[in-house]
Amino acid sequence: MSFSRQYIKLVERFLPSPFVIAILLSGITFFLALIFTNQEGNILNQSQSILGYWQTGFWELLAFTMQMVLILLLGHTLALTPFFSRIINKIASIPNNTAQAGFLISFFTIIMSFLNWGLCLVFGAILSRRIGENFTSQNKAFNYGILGAAGYSGMMFWHGGLSASAPLKVAEAKHFLVDKIGAISISETLFSTMNIVISFVLLIAVPSLFYLLGKYFKSNSDYQSILTQKEEKVEETQSNDSENKAWIAYALGGVMLISAVLFAVDKWQSNQAFMDLNFVNFLFLTFGILLHGSLAKFMSAVNSGIQGVSGIVIQFPLYSGIMGIMKYSGLVILISDFFVSISTATSFPILTFFSAGLVNFFVPSGGGQWAVQGPIVVEAAQALNIPIPKIVMALSYGDQITNMLQPFWALPLLGITQLKAKDILPYSLFALILGSLIFIGGLLIF
Repeated sequence: MSFSRQYIKLVERFLPSPFVIAILLSGITFFLALIFTNQEGNILNQSQSILGYWQTGFWELLAFTMQMVLILLLGHTLALTPFFSRIINKIASIPNNTAQAGFLISFFTIIMSFLNWGLCLVFGAILSRRIGENFTSQNKAFNYGILGAAGYSGMMFWHGGLSASAPLKVAEAKHFLVDKIGAISISETLFSTMNIVISFVLLIAVPSLFYLLGKYFKSNSDYQSILTQKEEKVEETQSNDSENKAWIAYALGGVMLISAVLFAVDKWQSNQAFMDLNFVNFLFLTFGILLHGSLAKFMSAVNSGIQGVSGIVIQFPLYSGIMGIMKYSGLVILISDFFVSISTATSFPILTFFSAGLVNFFVPSGGGQWAVQGPIVVEAAQALNIPIPKIVMALSYGDQITNMLQPFWALPLLGITQLKAKDILPYSLFALILGSLIFIGGLLIF
């Protein structure tokens, strides 16, 4: 048996669930902070201090947690609209085997990731499940794990697209590092030659990888039982006549759309960024109501998506607690300082990429990671005379690439597809390796 096949079997057998991984990472972070940071007092007092950091961080991101819940829930709701359902059904009717399905799912999921990471995650999940349902109904053998991994692949691209946390943050007129680096336009980050070239290469290379994985790894029928029951279509509710009236949904959605446009124009004229998480959620809510055509259908879609966000509600506070330990104990500074200490002007962007990938395991939030790690890499980049936009993107690339091994953001996809983390992570690791080579190559060339 080849090494790759042995690896797949090993991961499928021993990889813990995402909830257990979150608990294990909490313990690892605690002991790393206890060993490597300078806390005052004896070991009991030191432990108490670190637990205090954990508890403080535990509740610091409640607003952000709600933003994440909404972007995924509303993204799911939007993906269930007739408009997106037609697109998904059209794509799902094309492939005839795992290889073709892996290519198409990855390709279109990546396209969606350039628009918004929440939409890409839900779109990829529903497309993966729909193709799995089609194959099952046609009695075709397929590898559902590869389909799920392809649907998750957009999460290694999102930080180079229009919903990128760090590039959008530094474009704000009053971001927290503006005194040091000023406001950096997205033309220097997201629309830089480097990011455009890297994105184009990844758009071709990663779907091609999933095509090859579909050819190489055998199909299985382990999940045919859960795919014989198709997701229920969003039906009109008869419980409340007013909720079924189309004009109410169109009137509300129209008012919200006008409000969003006026808000964006006002910010644009004031040279202020408006494309943040709140604005994206508002747009998702607006178009969800408009495209469903009634409040009843919209709420039915919301109810069908609730299960997909349950893991985030419970697990995000755990990761927030990990971030609290990393931040208040100084552990994240030690990690970043280590990479800075061994860097040169040439190697620093690459080491920033690796350090961001490492920190992402403990702080799986692009915005939260930039807040913690950004000031350190900016100061080092200025000392080494490295362009700040390049460092912003290096950190962004590193933050997103290890999503392929960090199952936290896969929770909605796992809920929709009914897959387990151990089913998709063996295959997403191949995407991580390929993507890392392309990102590193881009950082060296540009």
